[in-house]
Amino acid sequence: MEDLLKNIKALCSLKEDDLRLIKRSFVSENVPAQTKLLEAGEVERYVYFLSSGIVKGYQNIDGKLVIQHLVGEQEFFTSLDSFMSETTSLDYFETITDCLLLKIAKPDFEFLQETTDFWNDLVKMITNEHLNCKLERVKDFQILTAKERYVKFVHRYPKLALGVSVENIASFLGIQPQSLSRIRKQVVS
Repeated sequence: MEDLLKNIKALCSLKEDDLRLIKRSFVSENVPAQTKLLEAGEVERYVYFLSSGIVKGYQNIDGKLVIQHLVGEQEFFTSLDSFMSETTSLDYFETITDCLLLKIAKPDFEFLQETTDFWNDLVKMITNEHLNCKLERVKDFQILTAKERYVKFVHRYPKLALGVSVENIASFLGIQPQSLSRIRKQVVS
């Protein structure tokens, strides 16, 4: 819980009542590796904060798993469209490692929206940050080579680079696993 509070305090100022509401609204959960948190066709009911571990988000496109999210520690994640509109998700979210998650359910999320001053600003900041990351990722696919995308990934996310399989990293970067293996050998040399 302290990681979550520290993360939120870095983005906005909180009153004591706000801290109590956050502590009351988020539930802590230890989740083993390879556990599905959400499957396509389900409605997302939570926004998660990953205190420790690694989570992947993906879609099954014509029988091929396409990794769209690799979530590291101290990050928020959810299937946003599904959560906000209460419609079925196209996304899967699954733990890669054992994880400590803090999650807030939709009714508690809405309660914070209605009763606090900070929550809407916080949600807007986090959503904008995630949107900027997605836009940068699209730009990277357009202008960087596969090797440049991998080098950037390793520099930006060294823990993920060490804790995620070659297959998952390759899918996330839009590279064939064999090509990524060759690139990794070039980069290490």
